[in-house]
This record gives sequence, C-alpha cells and structure tokens, in this order.
Amino acid sequence: MIRPPAVAGRFYPADPSVLLRQLDKCMTPRTIPAKERIHARGCIVPHAGYIYSGHVAGAVYSALELPSRFILLGPRHYPQGERFAILSEGAWQTPLGDARIDAALASELQKAFPLLREDAVAHAVEHSVEVQLPFLQRLAKNFTFAPIVIGSDRFEALEMLGHAVAKVVRAQKDEILIVASSDMNHRESDAITRTKDRKAIDPILALDARQLYDTVRRERITMCGYGPVVVMLTAVKDLGATQAELVRYATSADVTHDIDDVVGYAGIIVR
Repeated sequence: MIRPPAVAGRFYPADPSVLLRQLDKCMTPRTIPAKERIHARGCIVPHAGYIYSGHVAGAVYSALELPSRFILLGPRHYPQGERFAILSEGAWQTPLGDARIDAALASELQKAFPLLREDAVAHAVEHSVEVQLPFLQRLAKNFTFAPIVIGSDRFEALEMLGHAVAKVVRAQKDEILIVASSDMNHRESDAITRTKDRKAIDPILALDARQLYDTVRRERITMCGYGPVVVMLTAVKDLGATQAELVRYATSADVTHDIDDVVGYAGIIVR
C-alpha cells in the first residue's frame, strides 16, 4: 500500500524545495565529523509543526550517526483504530518521495508482540510518525522503517511491547534506531509547562520507564507520547543502554511569545 501524506502543507511544507530549506534551517549544520556523531540505541523527538518544534527534532537527528533501519513509535492522537497498530508493507509518501516500510522488521515485531495489529485506519491521519520521515529522508537517505502508533495507556502492555522490540532488534544483523515521537506538556502556562516537563524528563534521563509512567499520571502531565517513550526506554534498557542526554528543550512560547498557552518539546538521545 501507499500511505499518502496527511499533514503536508500544515505541519511541514508541501513544496519539496521549501521543505528542504526548512529542514536545513531546523538542523544543526552537518559539519560534525562522522566519527564524532553519536551512536544511539534510541531517541525522543517532538512531532509538532516544524516552525514550533522542528529545531528540537533537528538537533537530535543532526547529532546522531543514523542507521538505515528505524522503528518509529508514535502516539495515536485519534480514537480510530487498534491500540497497537502497525503497517507492514508498501511506502509512505512525503513531498520528498517515498519512504519504504521495512516489511521483514514489521513482520518480526508482529510475531514478537501479538497485540500489534495491521491497521491502516490508525495510521491514516496520524502525524506523530509522518513528521519524522522528511528528517530521515534528508539525512539517512535510503532507509526503511517500521511504523507503530500506540493508543494504550496500560503500563504492562507498553512494557511487554518494549521487551518484544528489544528481542527483535537484538536478533537483527543491522543497526536499528528506536525513535519515540512525543511532545511534552500541553496547553498550560510556560512556567507550569517547564516545571512539569522537568518532572517527566528526569526519569527519562534515569532510564526509568516505570517512574516516567507514574510521574506523568500522578502530576497530570499531558505528555502525548509517554506510551511510546515507555516502550523505547524498556527496549533500550534491555539492549544495554546506560546513558541519556537532553539535547534540546523548548516550548512553543519561544516562537509565539504567548506564555499563557504553550506546548513543551524535548529532544533526548539514549545510548
């Protein structure tokens, strides 16, 4: 199947030349020698419109030694579709061309976690995975990916998926980067958002998926992708990750100057 872009022209430019210019503006210049780029097991990147959060996502992608295979985990913002939804064949279109789904990787993930269901409905209008693809097309070129969107908030199920992801990644010969797509706290003041986001970021930097889950729910932090982050943290811990680094943090107020109603964005690398 071919999945057409759902948010081109809204979250990022639909014109390829304009999109390339914006991507380059978002990303730190790739003057870092290849040997100094970070070899990571996972990362967290935001998924808002590029004018708001693109520089945070770009800072992460620019710093990484990017492989050719990815697992992209995003939240399901809409109620339609399966709670754990994957697409396992075809490609996703963006203004920069087609990004191919890693059919073999997707198949192995479904075998390892039977709750992961083939579901085009959950992916049809969801932006959390889509907005990552132009960054990868700009930097990773000929890559493949397995797209997963998550609508469950049960810790046990999220943890099980994380263990399954780790099992599949460990069995592959190629390097695979696990990308969790998430914005941070939503629609509160800049001061409150920064305080709440710090409470969520601290357990992420400690690689503590359970503490993150409990903190988000106890403190009522409206972090839309905490489920994907729990999955990623569980997987990378299984794979031997020992360190996480906050690369960049921002809020929408940095762009809009509206400090009363903001969204937070964090870019984090785990290795």
